[in-house]
Amino acid sequence: MRTQIMEKTDRLSDHEIVSRTDWQVARKDLLKREKELTRLRDQLSAERRALPWVKIDKEYIFDAPEGKVTLVDLFAGRSQLFIKHFMMGPGQATQCVGCSLEVDHLEGILVHLQNHDVSYVAVARAPIEEIEIVRNRMGWKFPWVSAYHSDFNYDFHVSFTREQVASGRALYNYGKAPEWAAELEDLSGDSVFYKDETGQIFHTYSTFGRGGEEFLGIYRILDAMPKGRDENGPYHSLTDWARPRNMYGRGGDVEPNGRYHQPAGANTIKQSAAA
Repeated sequence: MRTQIMEKTDRLSDHEIVSRTDWQVARKDLLKREKELTRLRDQLSAERRALPWVKIDKEYIFDAPEGKVTLVDLFAGRSQLFIKHFMMGPGQATQCVGCSLEVDHLEGILVHLQNHDVSYVAVARAPIEEIEIVRNRMGWKFPWVSAYHSDFNYDFHVSFTREQVASGRALYNYGKAPEWAAELEDLSGDSVFYKDETGQIFHTYSTFGRGGEEFLGIYRILDAMPKGRDENGPYHSLTDWARPRNMYGRGGDVEPNGRYHQPAGANTIKQSAAA
């Protein structure tokens, strides 16, 4: 259905042209449905917040540029924590275009989140030294830590072994992880945590796959454009067009899973810290 809608709306050359009066009629009709969607979104958001919570008793230790930090430390004195599960495993010589696009939204709003009792942290399974190379190259200022020495990614179902996938024990997006995930071992997602007055931490929400589109503000703009998202192949997703923001116009290829490969001859992500 999504592809059919894209094909219909992408035929701009024969798009219907009407008078301003007729346009107003059509626009007011659409406005009614937009308001219905707004109210439905409010209701769904309330239901999301009303989900039962899971108490976190396990201690998680992460590697940060300044040293070892705990899950409590990631809250940075606030009561709410949003974690971006960044798809980047140890030794990965590629960069996830979807994760990169999502965290690119953070630079302008990070201070607003922090002043509204929300801490934002990215977590990846790659060693912190490899994370810092990417973070510095991209100019990202948000906190980004490594779960390389932790079970965190596995416990929250964004990392898994090939054996887990083959046996059907690996879970992703609340179902069995797809077989192709065995070649990745890491996928993307977003999780939310709450810390009460006693310091107890609770897991309140996680989303994966297209659920992450909720945090892609760029889609709200593209969805209003005449061409829409303009994701017409080969993958019919943001992998058709999104690139690390420093690589537009410089070539390279993107796998269906979102991993970006720089063009031959370009510096790779696995460059030394001194490069």
